Amino acid sequence: MTYRTWLLAASDNLRSAEITTARLDAELLLAHHLSVTRTWLHAHADDPLRVDALQLVNALLARRLAREPIAYITGRKEFFGREFVVTPDVLVPRPESETMIELLAELCAGRPPQHTPLRLHDVGTGSGCLGITAKLEIPQLDVTLSDISPDALAVARQNAVTLQAQVTLIESDLLHNLPLSTDSLDFMLANLPYVNRSWETAPELSYEPELALYAEDHGLRLINKLIGQTNIRIAANGYLLLEADPDQHQAIIQSGTQNGLTLETVRGYIVVLRKSYSLY
Repeated sequence: MTYRTWLLAASDNLRSAEITTARLDAELLLAHHLSVTRTWLHAHADDPLRVDALQLVNALLARRLAREPIAYITGRKEFFGREFVVTPDVLVPRPESETMIELLAELCAGRPPQHTPLRLHDVGTGSGCLGITAKLEIPQLDVTLSDISPDALAVARQNAVTLQAQVTLIESDLLHNLPLSTDSLDFMLANLPYVNRSWETAPELSYEPELALYAEDHGLRLINKLIGQTNIRIAANGYLLLEADPDQHQAIIQSGTQNGLTLETVRGYIVVLRKSYSLY
């Protein structure tokens, strides 16, 4: 059997399981097993697949057919052009979250020059993809990351070291354990659990950590709790960037208004709230 033949058969099997990214997933699985790139696979499509390799890659295929996310099988996921380590202790980074980094860059560019570094905190960091990317894309930021899960923080720490991002990691339930030195934040990022258990979800979500996915009160309990804590942490004219389902945005905006935050903008899954009074 050649690589091409295996890819065709694997793609058919994945397609039969109603996996819409069938061909891509097949290529990712085979490339991961062979420790090569997808480009290399395309150039060597007619090379033979050894029997021992066939057995092992078929085992990976079986995991994907059971709807385990590709990122957990390969242990990697690309985010904003960088590869992050991913384990079942953290959510799989998603493309829609990249919008938060784009908005952050725009907000940083729009602020007046200042002598002290801008300060950013990433709440519920998980793999660290948001906070680490923020630091690497905008090096002048002073970045801290926090998560309630020590296992998630271990993954974030590994990613920070691998990607050479100078960030500080703190174990904390939302903002409870943050030292006073993290007051007067210019930016706060948060991709907290916001999935309502009543929603219909993809089978892949059953593999992701419930702690990082689900929240009570229609998915808004932790987001509202964070909003209630932010007013004393965010500096005047500072920003809170939140990810949530678009159907939840209006409720989030209302909660922000009740806690001294006004709507700055909404883009995709991201809501940006600003502390209402100006520092300047």
